Amino acid sequence: MTTPGQSHVRYSRLMLKLSGEALAGTQGFGIDQQMLRHIANEIRQIYERGVEIAIVLGGGNILRGANEAESGMDRAQADYMGMLATVINSLALQDVLEREGIVTRVQTAISMPSVAEPYIRRRAIRHLEKGRVVILAGGTGDPFFTTDTAAALRAVELHCDVLLKGTKVDGVYEADPKQHPQARRFAQLSYREAINQGLRVMDGTSLTLCRDNHLPIIVYNLMDLGAVERIALGGVSGTLVHDLDTPEGVIWA
Repeated sequence: MTTPGQSHVRYSRLMLKLSGEALAGTQGFGIDQQMLRHIANEIRQIYERGVEIAIVLGGGNILRGANEAESGMDRAQADYMGMLATVINSLALQDVLEREGIVTRVQTAISMPSVAEPYIRRRAIRHLEKGRVVILAGGTGDPFFTTDTAAALRAVELHCDVLLKGTKVDGVYEADPKQHPQARRFAQLSYREAINQGLRVMDGTSLTLCRDNHLPIIVYNLMDLGAVERIALGGVSGTLVHDLDTPEGVIWA
C-alpha cells in the first residue's frame, strides 16, 4: 500500500545491493567512513520519501570466499568466512544510518542473536512496513552462493519492486570501459541478452532468479549523487535489465 509520502514514488519497496569493495572507498580494504556517510545520505533521501528499503552488502572489502578458495582453502569454509565479513559491513552501515536518525534492523542468515536478528521473512516484511531499513547479512546462509544471489532471493521473497545494484561505473557495458574506452553502454537490456552474452550484471543464478520472477534490475553508479532518489522517483540512471521485448533485445544509451 502506498503511503502519502510515497505518492510520487515509482518504486515503493526496493532492494539495494552494494559490493563490499564499495565500502572500502579509495582505501582498497576495510571500511571507509566517508563512503559509509555517502551511502547513508543516498539512503536517507529515499527513506524520507517513505520508500521501504532492504539492503544486501557484500564482504569483499574484508574477505572474498572465492579468492580464498582459489588459494587452496576449502570452498565452503571460505564462503562461511565471507558471510561473516558481510555481517561486519552490515553492522557498520547500521551504525552510520542510525547516527543519521534512520531506524534499522540487521537480520542474518546465520544465527548470531547477540548482534542481530535471525532472518525471518515475515518479520523482515513487517519491519519494512513500519518504515525500518532492513539490512540482510550473511548471504543466503549457504556456501557456493554469491551475495548477488542473496540480494535477488531476498528481493523476490520480500516482494521488492526493483533491485538496484550500485557499482563503480554508470551501467552495463558491452566490454570493460576502463580497458575499452569505446565500449557502448546499454540503456536497457533483456535478461536473455545479459545471460547469453555473459555480461557482468550479476551472476547467472541471480539473473535467472530475477528473470523468472520478473524483477527488474537497475545497475547504476554508486558515486552519482542523488542517483538512488532519481531511480526511486522513476528517473533514468544507469542500465535497466528487465523483460525487454524488442527484436534486438537491447537498447543502447
